[in-house]
Amino acid sequence: MNKRKQEKFRKRLHQELERLIQDASLTLNGMTHEKALFPDPTDRAALEADRNFLLRIRDRERKLILKIREALNRIDEGTFGICEQCGGEISESRLMARPVATLCVDCKRLQERREKLAGT
Repeated sequence: MNKRKQEKFRKRLHQELERLIQDASLTLNGMTHEKALFPDPTDRAALEADRNFLLRIRDRERKLILKIREALNRIDEGTFGICEQCGGEISESRLMARPVATLCVDCKRLQERREKLAGT
């Protein structure tokens, strides 16, 4: 992959990273400053369910932040776009769909088949 394309992906990854960090910050601020008192247990339960759902989303985003940072490191090291399994090139269309991808389409399919057979 040429430097121009790598820089395009670097910019995209940085933008996504900034968005995720900003969203996490807004969530944290909203939860720490929220002082809702609900005399109705049903309203309180609904609030707790919403909070739990939001925290699960933020946990998934936290994991994505780690993957984005790893992808940025791969760009710096010159290994971005190279499949960790077979050493082949990861297609640009796959990277456009999932810029944090570490496996080419064929190796990812093989991994998913193995996981399905293993029952995980």
